[in-house]
Amino acid sequence: MNAPAPDANPDLPVSERIRDRLVSAGCRHHANDNIAAFIQPGELDALQQEVQAKMQEVLKSLVIDTDSDHNTQDTAKRVAKMFLREVFAGRYAAAPSVTEFPNVSRLNELMIVGPITVRSACSHHLCPIMGKVWIGLLPNEHSNLIGLSKYARLCDWIMSRPQIQEEAVTMLANELQERVQPDGLALVMEADHFCMHWRGVKDSESKMTNSVMRGAFLKDANLRREFLALISRG
Repeated sequence: MNAPAPDANPDLPVSERIRDRLVSAGCRHHANDNIAAFIQPGELDALQQEVQAKMQEVLKSLVIDTDSDHNTQDTAKRVAKMFLREVFAGRYAAAPSVTEFPNVSRLNELMIVGPITVRSACSHHLCPIMGKVWIGLLPNEHSNLIGLSKYARLCDWIMSRPQIQEEAVTMLANELQERVQPDGLALVMEADHFCMHWRGVKDSESKMTNSVMRGAFLKDANLRREFLALISRG
């Protein structure tokens, strides 16, 4: 990707400068998009300070006396750091480094990784989504193999954004398809949604499960059944 053009107005707040670069490049910046390429060195610190100041105003509008309430005096700072550096870090950090290995042994049997614990957030209410992901791969001689821990790193990078579960699983599938180039790819995600547990109907039992099947898993019913049967044992 080409480097962003120089800022037209360097005096704008850092969030507006980053947004202007995205708009100028015609780059989408939805809640679940990664925008790391448009953030210049040092700007993430400045963006965190900006979010902190605005979060302080949110607390003020909630009529919380942060001056005398010792429990909330640093809440705005904590929340800003949490959003940018932790729970939404997949928006602001570049993709993790993943070493890829050629399939020298020409492995072509079913591989399953999981369950991988994943944490995300619903883009509707910013409530937690907590769950597990299983990944099935059918490599071919041209596939790039990646280390076991790297699957977890890629999952965390994709999931650490505000989004809906259906889109999150598709984005993860796209990332793995591009990196590994398998003959078949299958993903299943099962998660609790705290926008149901914590608010609204307050249903503590419901979970969402959805899947993505590509290539051989979509065409071969026996392979699909084998994958689903194996992960159900876990």
